[in-house]
Amino acid sequence: MLIPFTILGTTNLATAQSDASGALDNTSLLVVLGVLMIITILVLFICIYVLYSLNLIIEDKKKKSDAKKESAKASLWMRLNQKFGSGKLVPVSEEKEIMLDHTYDGISELNNHMPPWLKYLFYATIVFAVVYVLHYMVLGTGKLQIQEYEEELAEAERLAGAQSLLASSSIDEHNVTLVTDEAVIEKAKALYTQNCAACHAADGGGSVGPNLTDEYWILGGDIKDIFNTVSEGGRDGKGMVAWKQSLKPVEIAQVSSYIMTLAGTSPANPKAPEGDLFQRPKGEAPLGQ
Repeated sequence: MLIPFTILGTTNLATAQSDASGALDNTSLLVVLGVLMIITILVLFICIYVLYSLNLIIEDKKKKSDAKKESAKASLWMRLNQKFGSGKLVPVSEEKEIMLDHTYDGISELNNHMPPWLKYLFYATIVFAVVYVLHYMVLGTGKLQIQEYEEELAEAERLAGAQSLLASSSIDEHNVTLVTDEAVIEKAKALYTQNCAACHAADGGGSVGPNLTDEYWILGGDIKDIFNTVSEGGRDGKGMVAWKQSLKPVEIAQVSSYIMTLAGTSPANPKAPEGDLFQRPKGEAPLGQ
């Protein structure tokens, strides 16, 4: 009976050892997993901390860089302001130190420095004045205003003459207008006496040519008709010659206007009427009346 008990005891002992070994393996695995999880959490925390620190460092460097740039700009502006601006002016908080003793109507005067830009501008005006006087009044290398004005007047007269000449040369029977200026009519009378009196008499009464004082006209008695007759001559080349070869268009216009002043006058020996009765527009009287 001794053997069976021995075998049974040995079997129970082996089973107990096997259970103990399995429990130990499970505990070890849990411990290892726990350690790995803790290590992972620590690594993740460290990474987050490092990234946060790097971000703070980058932002700090950026702020320092921006501050440096602003400082450089400010210092440049301060240097320029000190040199050319109002850098020597005393701040408002320190004005009491440079305030003069006298006041007027409640206004006090400060013993302050003139801004450099204003001082340099004042110096520039002095230099300009000296150069101006030398250039225009001493050396005579420049033109004064009165000289420029006279030259502009002369140029305007030249242009007016050229325009007048151009306008006078473009006068024809289509655009001619009646001249009423007394000085021009007097000049036209001299042209008439010189060129027309031989055929029409000095007073317009007519001799070889027709009477110019009545209301009868062979080729029309309007200013345009008279201009065309004087310019082109008689009808079909007969009678009066064409004066456009001898007189300028403006002179023909002046003579034609003078002829119209003869209408209605009383010549010494008037020639009998020739041509047709010219009906003037209603309300328009001959210049001679």
